[in-house]
Amino acid sequence: MKVLRTLAFLLVATSLVLAACAPAATEAPATEAAATEAATEVATSAPTEAPAAGLTCAEPIKVGLITDASGALAIYGAHILRSFMLGMEYATGAAGSAGEKFDFTQTQENVFKLDDCEIQVFVRDDGSNAENTATVARELIDVEGVNILVGTVSSGATATLQGIALESGIPLIVAPAAANDITGVNFNEFTFRTSRNNYQDAMNECIALTQQYKTFVQIAPDYAFGQGSAAAFRDACTLEGAEFVADDIFAPLDTTDFTPYMEQIANSGAEAYIVTWAGSGFVSLVQAAKDQGVTESMALGATFIDNVLMPTFFANAVGTTAGILYHYSAPQNDINAWLVENTKARYGVNPDLFDADGMNAAIFAVEAIKATNGDVSGEALKTAMEGMEFEGPKGTIYIRPEDHVAIQDMYILKLVNVTDPEAAFYEYVDTSRPEPPCLLPEALKDRCGGLPYGNLSGQ
Repeated sequence: MKVLRTLAFLLVATSLVLAACAPAATEAPATEAAATEAATEVATSAPTEAPAAGLTCAEPIKVGLITDASGALAIYGAHILRSFMLGMEYATGAAGSAGEKFDFTQTQENVFKLDDCEIQVFVRDDGSNAENTATVARELIDVEGVNILVGTVSSGATATLQGIALESGIPLIVAPAAANDITGVNFNEFTFRTSRNNYQDAMNECIALTQQYKTFVQIAPDYAFGQGSAAAFRDACTLEGAEFVADDIFAPLDTTDFTPYMEQIANSGAEAYIVTWAGSGFVSLVQAAKDQGVTESMALGATFIDNVLMPTFFANAVGTTAGILYHYSAPQNDINAWLVENTKARYGVNPDLFDADGMNAAIFAVEAIKATNGDVSGEALKTAMEGMEFEGPKGTIYIRPEDHVAIQDMYILKLVNVTDPEAAFYEYVDTSRPEPPCLLPEALKDRCGGLPYGNLSGQ
């Protein structure tokens, strides 16, 4: 049964400085053991049929994909690299020129055919460094002449990419960066997203948490990303009936000793503690929670993460019910089944946390090209993309025309183990479809129309 939530918010907090959308990782993802069959329905191995003939392009259409293949967030960049190429194959009806398995070291284009149109995909690595992002983005625009940009993993680097896309009049599809600011205070008419925002995370997680607990305390990193996330959780959970029994606790992002903060949490009297952390310190935080007895006396409230890091971060949380933006076992539809089958067959792993974002970005790009009948001028594309609805591995994605937020299904799952070699860690509980407030800055508030309005920018 789907839980539909539309919340009205009015929230004033300090300005958000964009941050990475997920904890930093320094190792490449481990390869899961070669498999027995994936624990989901499997669709036919053939991609969907190509669209009816008729689309003709005088010149190749060029897409620039920017992601992290070598930096601190490369574990997540790998999800996007493989799933975007699979999404292009699914949407166009055949594998690209690079073959069925894309080599991540390639920098040349991967060419797909859509009717009589040639779509060239150029891949660039930004290492989650905003300066690198700017360099490769300008190369893609000025040298390769791309018509659409896609990326990137780091929300901070995505802010840089937004400005360049706007200057060039080229639509940007954001995947998988999650910061609210992307379609909030930093919104521009050429920025779209298939990733969720942090507010959607908070709403989904609060549905899960408040079904189990009523009193909370939370800890977050002491900079704008953490402050904004904490404000969103406090607002969303309160509207679901929760009570926060202590002030929010903020620790510096580079904290390595969480003992004094865990002492505050232990003394709060809350049933559960909510953790929002965009950094590698999460491991130290969890260790301090164990050392101070918090793990034994209180429940951990944190969204589930990627398959590779779940066993490390949530080893002591088996039995917990929490939210997650995507796990390959949750959606039951033919597109997700195709993604699962082909990711496993070609890359030796099941789809991970951001694979749906990458596939959705590719499908979105192709649907926009089809909607304009091959007209890839910035004006034509952005007009077609506003309000677009399409099907992907998470079901129906709706690009909200007011702020370009991607309204999408998210999931509530119960953690039953962290040892399954196929990362079949969960039991399905429910699906939600969070509709966050419009977070545009005050100057653009009129664009929000009749949507609930929240101001996280302090403007």
